[in-house]
Amino acid sequence: MHLLYNISIHLFGLAIRLASLFNPKAKDWVKGRKDFFKHFPQSNSTPVLWFHCASLGEFDMAIPVMNELRASHPNHTILVTFFSPSGMQHYHKRSHPADLVLYLPLDTPKNAHRFVSHFKPEKAFFVKYEFWTNYLDALKVSGAKVFSICTLLRPDHRFFRLYGRFFRQSLRRFDHFYVQNESTSTLLHSIGITQVTITGDTRYDKVIETREKQEANPRIDEFLQGEQAIIFGSTWPEDEAIILPWIDAHSSVKCIIAPHNIDSAHVQSLQQALGERCILFTENDNKNCQVLILDTIGHLSSAYGSAKIAYVGGGFSGKLHNILEPAVYGIPVLFGPKFNRFPEAQQFIDAGIGFSVLDTKTLTETMCDVTSRLSEIKIEADALIQQNAGAARRIAEHQRLNFPD
Repeated sequence: MHLLYNISIHLFGLAIRLASLFNPKAKDWVKGRKDFFKHFPQSNSTPVLWFHCASLGEFDMAIPVMNELRASHPNHTILVTFFSPSGMQHYHKRSHPADLVLYLPLDTPKNAHRFVSHFKPEKAFFVKYEFWTNYLDALKVSGAKVFSICTLLRPDHRFFRLYGRFFRQSLRRFDHFYVQNESTSTLLHSIGITQVTITGDTRYDKVIETREKQEANPRIDEFLQGEQAIIFGSTWPEDEAIILPWIDAHSSVKCIIAPHNIDSAHVQSLQQALGERCILFTENDNKNCQVLILDTIGHLSSAYGSAKIAYVGGGFSGKLHNILEPAVYGIPVLFGPKFNRFPEAQQFIDAGIGFSVLDTKTLTETMCDVTSRLSEIKIEADALIQQNAGAARRIAEHQRLNFPD
C-alpha cells in the first residue's frame, strides 16, 4: 500500500505540472517548488518548531499557538510550510511570529527525509487536515515529537473507510491530537487512537486578537460616512447571484462586497452589474456610492468592524469561509445552505447568531428578521465567542506539562 501511495504522489505531482501549463494557481505551485533544495535556506543551531499549514485558513489557526509557544520558547526558530500558493502569497499580511516560511516539497520519501534531516525539527505541528505519510515517517525516524492541532475529522474521511487501514497507520505517528470537538475525539477513539485532547478551535483566539488590534480603515470610513454597512464577504458567483438582486431592491443601504476572486475579469463583471452605484476600494475617487467593492486582499476583517449584518460566501459550494471573523463583532452572520463540513455554522445557528439562506427571497426575509433583533443577537454572539476562546492556551499548557523540551 505504501508503494501505491508513493506512486500516487508522483502522479499527483505530474498532474500539477501538466495543469500548470494553463492554470495560474498550479503554475505558482510548481514555480514555488522549482529547484527547492538548490536554494535551501541555511540551518542554524537553534531548535526548530515546525508548523505545516495547507493554506491561509490553517495558518490563521496556527498563529495563536505559535504566539503561545514563542512566548515560552523565545530562542527557537519557528518554521512554517504551506501546501497552497494562496498561503505563501498572503501570509505576510498577517501578524505572526514565524521566522522562516517555505513551500512544502511534494511528499516523496526522498523529499521528506531531506527536508527533515536538514531542519531537524524538535516538534512538528500539522494543522487540521494535514497528514502527509512520508513526512510523518521521516519525523518519527528523526525522533521529533509530532502533533496535530485543530484536528477536525468526519465519518466520511478515508481513515474510517473499509480501505482506510494504511491511512490509519499515518495517524498513529502522532504523539498527540488537539481536536476541535467531541465528534472528532470519538472518531479517533473508535480506531484505537486515545492520545486526544479536546481543545477547541484556535480561530476564536485569532479573531479576538484581530479585533483588539484593529485599526481604523480610512478608505472604508470615507465610504461609509458614519453609517453601518451590510457586508458580503468572500463571495463566489453563486452567492452574488442572490446578493445582487437584494442590493438592487435596497438602494438606500450601504453595502460592501469582498469577492473571493479579485481578478480583474470578475471585479469588472461586478462593476457592470452594479453600474454607477459602485466604487472600487483601489479607486482614488470620493464619489458617494451605494456599494464599495474590495478589489484587494487584507481589508475584509477591518470592514466587518463597521458592519451591522454580514453575509459570508462559499455556502453554496460547500467551501464556507470564516464566519468567526464577523461574529467577533457581535453581528448576525448569514451564509448559504452547504455548511455540513463546518461545525461552527451549526453552532452559530443553534445559538441564534447564524442564519442559512437559500435564495434572494430567504435572504430578504432573514435580513428583515435580524435587523429587528440586533441587540439580542449581539449578546448571544459575544457570549459564544468568549465561551470558545482559549484553545491556543490549552494546547500550550498541555505541551508544557506533557511534552516539555
